[in-house]
Amino acid sequence: MPKQKTNRSAAKRFRFTKTGKVKRSHTHLRHNLSKKSPKRKRNLGGTTLVHETDMERVYQLLPYGGK
Repeated sequence: MPKQKTNRSAAKRFRFTKTGKVKRSHTHLRHNLSKKSPKRKRNLGGTTLVHETDMERVYQLLPYGGK
């Protein structure tokens, strides 16, 4: 059976944790930063987990990931 291809754009956006969950970064932190408050920018800085309803889609895009 041939190898599956990894979706390269998804590989750049998502990372897997040790338990198999998927991390992603927040959006809205690339441009138009002058109108955003420092508190808002600070809270957008970290990472968060992908919702459980979207996990199956991420696993399809990244077949050799965490699952």
